[in-house]
Amino acid sequence: MGRLWIKYKKYKMKFHALICARAGSKGIKNKNIRKFKKKPLISYPIKLAKSIKKIESVSVSTDSKKIANISKYYGADIPFLRSKKLSSSKANEWDVWKDFVKKKNFKGEDDVIVILPATSPFRIKEDVEKCISLYKKKKFDYVIVITKASHNPYFSMVKRNKNDLVKICMPIKKRIVRRQDAPKIYNITPVCFVVSARHIMSKKSGQQATLKSSKVGAIEIPYERSLDLDTEFDLKVANLLGN
Repeated sequence: MGRLWIKYKKYKMKFHALICARAGSKGIKNKNIRKFKKKPLISYPIKLAKSIKKIESVSVSTDSKKIANISKYYGADIPFLRSKKLSSSKANEWDVWKDFVKKKNFKGEDDVIVILPATSPFRIKEDVEKCISLYKKKKFDYVIVITKASHNPYFSMVKRNKNDLVKICMPIKKRIVRRQDAPKIYNITPVCFVVSARHIMSKKSGQQATLKSSKVGAIEIPYERSLDLDTEFDLKVANLLGN
């Protein structure tokens, strides 16, 4: 009897950019389409995603026809308008990702979602490409972007109790007299998230819980590229820095 050869089909990862942009932002009114360097914020992740060869499609999830039209102008697809339930300030971002995966009928490990929030205008192409490359190594369920935190809960951050007494957030037995001696702490930035459609659908809870129950990898970027626009002050600072 001759040898039995079995061919295993190797799947090819397909990367799909997703930009979530609801209309009812509170910190900055109409945040996703406010101007940064004379162009709407949402135009930047769209144009960046379209410049990356590994990304096969660029979609915007929004509840706003105005945001949809602006996004189309810059080259994004609008596969559907998001429901009101998933567009409130209480909506779970992970549920928005699930909604996108379901409606696009993405299923396996080969469909990978690259989430690019519109509120990180200083991200660069290299940041996103590094996230994709790290994910492709198949070591992690989920890849995020981090930056060194300016404050440290082991050293310079406190919590206040009912009696207005303040204590260090995370005390440890080791005596720390310099910030440099405290454990290194990083902030998660909304620059980029890379995760498969299957992993999104396998988790019932939000991003924080998912971070605890997943193998998470990260790339580190400098603080100046991590700025997240959440207030009018942030937007003013961004426009000053962008000039």
